[in-house]
Amino acid sequence: MPKTRNDKGGPAHRLVQAGWRWVQRKGAVTARQSGGHRFGAIGHGTKLAFPQGTVFGEPWIRLGAHCIIGEQVTLTAGLMPDLDLGQDPILTLGDGVVIGRGSHVIADTTVRIGSDVYMGPYVYITSTNHSYDDPHEPIGKQWPRMEPVEIGPGCWIGTGAVILPGARLGRNVVVAAGAVVRGDVPDHAVVAGAPARVVRSWDAESGWQPPLRTPTPRAIPEGVTPDQLLALSELDDDAWDTEPRTR
Repeated sequence: MPKTRNDKGGPAHRLVQAGWRWVQRKGAVTARQSGGHRFGAIGHGTKLAFPQGTVFGEPWIRLGAHCIIGEQVTLTAGLMPDLDLGQDPILTLGDGVVIGRGSHVIADTTVRIGSDVYMGPYVYITSTNHSYDDPHEPIGKQWPRMEPVEIGPGCWIGTGAVILPGARLGRNVVVAAGAVVRGDVPDHAVVAGAPARVVRSWDAESGWQPPLRTPTPRAIPEGVTPDQLLALSELDDDAWDTEPRTR
């Protein structure tokens, strides 16, 4: 049988792939494998995937435990490298934060991200905005405005979302893909659009308003082991009922 085009260079291809995986492992930044970075804190189990994006101001960056920072993610504290930013941290991530590939977190002043915040790829979070007060001066030469950013625990931030200076997100907020967020967002809200607005919210009395269009997920019955989960997916609705039925 003649070789196809994909057959050519097979060993070389496998060698390159194996070499790249080795580079990714060795180039990752962890508490044990700092890669030359000197973070103010980096928790157990936290990993910055290789290749990293722009990273500077590490002494003023504190990363919690079990965070996952994707490839090409930029993390910066301060306007530029080699500044003395004082005693307090500038950029803080809680435990279990996930930052998707290609995202940017720019903390020229305080940015705090709570625990268990998940971000899709290409999210942009910044505490700095350009000024354009002087109509005669190039905008890039005017001193920027800075406002702290706060993202509460449990939030989900969709692909390509932008979080602007002064934004304060509550607990368990959903930010839709491509949304541009500024100002205050209450707990348990869904925001979408540019500028973002609340499109759905939750409270203990009314639940989600407007009501969710998808059915509420059903809990896995107690006592089910991981080995039984695939079998559970084949069960019909009657198998999930826990309430006694009467005829």
